Amino acid sequence: MNTHPVNTNLAEYYAKRAQEYERVYDKPERQPDLGRLKQALKAALRNETVLEIACGTGYWTHCLAETAAAILATDINGPVIDVAKAKRYPRDNVDFAIADCYTLAGINDGFSAAFGGFIWSHVPLEKLPSFLETLHAKVKTGGKIVFIDNAYVAGNSTPVSRTDEIGNTYQRRVLQDGSAHLVLKNFPAEAQIRSLLEGKAAQIAFTQLPYYWYLVYTVG
Repeated sequence: MNTHPVNTNLAEYYAKRAQEYERVYDKPERQPDLGRLKQALKAALRNETVLEIACGTGYWTHCLAETAAAILATDINGPVIDVAKAKRYPRDNVDFAIADCYTLAGINDGFSAAFGGFIWSHVPLEKLPSFLETLHAKVKTGGKIVFIDNAYVAGNSTPVSRTDEIGNTYQRRVLQDGSAHLVLKNFPAEAQIRSLLEGKAAQIAFTQLPYYWYLVYTVG
């Protein structure tokens, strides 16, 4: 029996998960999707100056660095940024900063693009409008925004264990140290995403893969 209390602090969960996080990308059945995502991201953000939010351990930062002109990779967690910094970036085009993606305090504006990998699903539904407004403000008008995230696949994804009164869904996850965490994880439909972006974005392109989705649009 697991006697550890269930933690609901998302930032603390990812700090504790830093050293084991990237194992999620080892699942054999997901490799074709991951290959497609990497190619799509490198093409979409080629030669852009990119603000990356919630960069985590730098798995996607490392991919984007192959083609982006420059990247400022941000995260609220020092432990995960330490993992990201330890990676090798041959083109020396990546800088790091600690920043809360809900405020982006201390981050300059004027980026030509922004990227969020697996963060949309962790934003409470009620905070999504202000979250996007904050991000859009850091990007030039007409700049590109790219998100990727998980699709829910029954029998493969961690089951949803709770739904709150607003519609946010949660998963119960257990780390290798035995600690249990209740993690907010939403799985939006394309129609919900398009409705939220109405009047805020142009050239919206949504692509659904078996295990993931990705979204590309321009600001304004």
